[in-house]
Amino acid sequence: VQLQASGGGLVQTGDSLRLSCAASGFNFRIYTAGWFRQAPGKEREFVAAKNYRDGRTSYADSIKGRFTISRNNARDTVDLQMNSLKPEDTAVYYCAASGYNRPTSAEYEYSYWGQGTQVTVSG
Repeated sequence: VQLQASGGGLVQTGDSLRLSCAASGFNFRIYTAGWFRQAPGKEREFVAAKNYRDGRTSYADSIKGRFTISRNNARDTVDLQMNSLKPEDTAVYYCAASGYNRPTSAEYEYSYWGQGTQVTVSG
């Protein structure tokens, strides 16, 4: 079982970045896919999720309208398009998979986690 996140980097305020996560070793297409992030000195927090059956999504209020989660079940990938980035978006971003059929924000409902990719937004 593996979730491999990529696409992080150093950008400036207002820039865009697209993260991607590739799943392997399990039937990813029947799992809800989520993104979380952890900023330095802070707890990990929910960013976005998209379930597999009806494509419902949920977003954290802090990123709503700026970030978009999408998934390609044929390729077993989930992406996070991040626009209008702010310094407070700086964090390590993790992709995760949950067996619950809803776009849950609860960490404990996610069974599989990727290794994280660093996003740094300079002011």
